[in-house]
Amino acid sequence: MRRDGRLGVGVIGAGRVGPVIGAALAGAGHAITGITSGSDDDRAAAVLPGAPVLDALEVVRRSELVVIAVPHAELPGLVAGIAELGGWQMGQLVLHTDPEHGIEVLRPAAERGAIPLAVHPAIAFTGTTIDLRQLQVAFAAVTAPAAVLPIAQALAVEMGCEPVVIAEQDRAAYAEAIATASAFSRSIVGQATALLRGVGVENPGGYLSALVSSTVEQALREASAPLEPPAGL
Repeated sequence: MRRDGRLGVGVIGAGRVGPVIGAALAGAGHAITGITSGSDDDRAAAVLPGAPVLDALEVVRRSELVVIAVPHAELPGLVAGIAELGGWQMGQLVLHTDPEHGIEVLRPAAERGAIPLAVHPAIAFTGTTIDLRQLQVAFAAVTAPAAVLPIAQALAVEMGCEPVVIAEQDRAAYAEAIATASAFSRSIVGQATALLRGVGVENPGGYLSALVSSTVEQALREASAPLEPPAGL
C-alpha cells in the first residue's frame, strides 16, 4: 500500500459487478491497473473507460488490490489456478464480491502471502453507472481476518457502502437471505404485472412502481423496528 493509501486496483471479471466496483474505487482515488475481458467489453469500457484490458495473470502482477468479480462456481478454480501459476504476491490485497463465499475460498492466495478479503455490496447490479448511485445507499457484507478487517471495512466505505461484518460460518445463511429477497421480489412483481397485462393495463411495471416501492419501504421499516419487550417486563 502506498503512503497516501491509494492502491493500484486490478479487476478480474468484466460482467455487471467488476467494472462498477472498479469505477467506485477509482472515484475514491485509486488507480485502475487493468481489467480482464468479458462478455460485454463495450459496457465495461463505458463504466470504466481507459482501463487496460489484460489477462488475469497480468492484472494480478500489476495490482496491489485485486478485485475478483466472477460467477460463484468459477471463483475457487480461478483463485487456485492463479496460485498454481505463482501469480499471487506477498502483501497483495485480494478481494472477492461473492455473497456466499467468505475468505476460505481465497486460501490458495493467502498461503502465498496475499491478504484475503470478502466484500459483497447488497445491490442488484445492472452493470451501468446507475449502480454507482445505488452503492451510496447500500450496505456491504464484509468478512476478513481480524487483523485486516479495518482494511475491508474501509474499502467497502470507499465503494460507497456501509460495512456490516458477517462471520465466515454465516456467509451461507447470508447468501440465502440475499437470494431469497432477490428471487421473491422478482417473482411477485412478475406475477402481478402478468395479471395486470391480462386485464389490459399497457404499462403494468409503471403502474405498480409506486405501490411496490412504498410497500417494500414500509415492510423494511417494520422489519428494522426494535423488538418490543414482552408484556409485564
